[in-house]
Amino acid sequence: MLRKLNMVIGAFFTEVGVSLLKYFACLDSNVENIRKEMVFDLNSGHTEFTGSLNKVSRYISRINCHADELTGLKVFLIDKRSFMLGLLQNPNLLEHEEFTELLWAVFHLTEELAIRLDVTKLSKADYEHLNTDIQRAYSILITQWLNYIDHLKEDYPYLYSFAIRTNPFRHE
Repeated sequence: MLRKLNMVIGAFFTEVGVSLLKYFACLDSNVENIRKEMVFDLNSGHTEFTGSLNKVSRYISRINCHADELTGLKVFLIDKRSFMLGLLQNPNLLEHEEFTELLWAVFHLTEELAIRLDVTKLSKADYEHLNTDIQRAYSILITQWLNYIDHLKEDYPYLYSFAIRTNPFRHE
């Protein structure tokens, strides 16, 4: 069952998650404080992933979004909404509480952006609210991504190799 769930989670990261990590990391002025914890190589293993999970569990991002970044994020998330709704149709996925929490956080952010017709003309309070929503989704997304990468290393080394080469936290 877990292997099947990880296939669905993998589809999420392929379709939405990795790009979303890139968006969020660009908005995070503290990202350099965790970047080295998020970059792995072919020899990394469960111990490194567990260590990274422990360190990022205490990490506090500093999200500061502006109109330009929100426009692209809004378009991206609204475009992916149907895909994410399709994920919710999988009853087994709803048993995975942490991943379900991630989906709800991303859906919430999507809806917050969708109801604002023009994200270039928001109040300071709106930007602060969106920063909080992004921060919530980002912290859950990081944890789920680390768990997913650990799964790939263990069960699908060829996909793991690709994932570390396309890692959204790498500078290259």
